[in-house]
Amino acid sequence: MTLNTNLPRVLITEAAMEVIDTLRKRFGTDLMFHQSGGCCDGSSPMCFEKGDFKVGASDIWMGTVYGCDFFMSSDQFEYWKHTELTLDVTPGRGSSFSIEIPMGIRFLIRSRLFTMEEFENLIPTKTGEEVIES
Repeated sequence: MTLNTNLPRVLITEAAMEVIDTLRKRFGTDLMFHQSGGCCDGSSPMCFEKGDFKVGASDIWMGTVYGCDFFMSSDQFEYWKHTELTLDVTPGRGSSFSIEIPMGIRFLIRSRLFTMEEFENLIPTKTGEEVIES
């Protein structure tokens, strides 16, 4: 079996898409995600208006999910680079700066390990600095 090249690293649930649609209407702008490995909600993905969170050489662009750039801190990426991420939402108020928090929900990540064949066919990553320059 031959897989397509450039498989996505980040997927999304219908529920998360609905939240993103609501946020796009509310803020009237493009959105982005960043997942760190520590502060606030630990490793919860945080949603920002595009450009409100400054990315750089220490961040990894993992692709787009539902039209939103998705970044992860490089330290966290080292742990999760073999993992398919699925962006989802859950009821509850997180303690982060993510813009969905006032809605009484928060984004979260569900994950599974890639197979070796999938891992060899993933979309290439870029540093945040490379994304800014392009």
